[in-house]
Amino acid sequence: MESLSRLLSGLPDLSFMKQAEQTIRELLDDPLIAKLRMKHPELDEQTLKIHMNRLYQYVVEYRNCTSCPGLDKCPNDFQGHYTRLNVEQINGQTYIHDYKVSCKKWIAKNNQDTIRSRIRSFYVDVKALEEGYSSEQILFMDMDRTQAVGQLQNYIDQTKDQGLQRTGLYLVGPFGTGKTYLMSYLLYQLAKEGLTGAIVYMPDFVEDLKSMIQEPQKLKETVDILKETDLVVFDDIGAENLSPWVRDHVMGAILNYRMNRKPTFFTSNYELDALERHFSFTSRDGDEEFKGQRIMDRIRPFVDVIKIGGFNKRGAGKPQ
Repeated sequence: MESLSRLLSGLPDLSFMKQAEQTIRELLDDPLIAKLRMKHPELDEQTLKIHMNRLYQYVVEYRNCTSCPGLDKCPNDFQGHYTRLNVEQINGQTYIHDYKVSCKKWIAKNNQDTIRSRIRSFYVDVKALEEGYSSEQILFMDMDRTQAVGQLQNYIDQTKDQGLQRTGLYLVGPFGTGKTYLMSYLLYQLAKEGLTGAIVYMPDFVEDLKSMIQEPQKLKETVDILKETDLVVFDDIGAENLSPWVRDHVMGAILNYRMNRKPTFFTSNYELDALERHFSFTSRDGDEEFKGQRIMDRIRPFVDVIKIGGFNKRGAGKPQ
């Protein structure tokens, strides 16, 4: 934004004084400055002229905000902020100080960025975290899942009231019924309460883990994140191409650490018994019933099952 002194310096020499006086008079007659003078009768015209640049910026930025073009196109010196004035007397002398205040749009954006920063996504396209959530979509877009949504909301409310719960949730249902979307919604709502979260798409995660064997430090950092994060969602569990190492040394370690410490959440097309059979068989070692039971002992007692019904929303431009 152009300062008053620069604006005046651009006037033609012959008419400089006349136009400068007119510009200053218009500024002093502005309703905002008149209101400031009413609030602070100690402000005489000489003091106002000494602080003319501050008054000019105050008026211009107020006008910019009144006809706000949006945060991305904010014309003020400091995006998302505007100038306020403070008047004080020091040793009998009156001074005008200016300071910056965040606008509502900046505060809202900053709050949204803070919430998003608390949620990490591993291979999951959580567009809803960028676009926000519609209560209408959550509650009414598919009445067949109303009961499930109610159970999910009860869990969110309970966590807000009581803090982290001992158990997580296991959302099970057919393809495309909104399980990932609902889990992202849970993470988003609880991130607003200050909790951190992560959502992991299991098929891609498992494949990436196999490549991390050659990068032990990266593997350790990833596992530590999933151990320590307040809320972890394993999305589409059961759809991965499982290996004994991933099952026993990665998933087993994460789930074993989180037991009785922090809740873990899952979405799946498999009921718990079917998931156990999935964990009992690997492409390398074949049927290992004991190993499947062992990892399920780290899941089954620590989740409440919510069955998600309804129609398949994939390919229809709907959240999933």
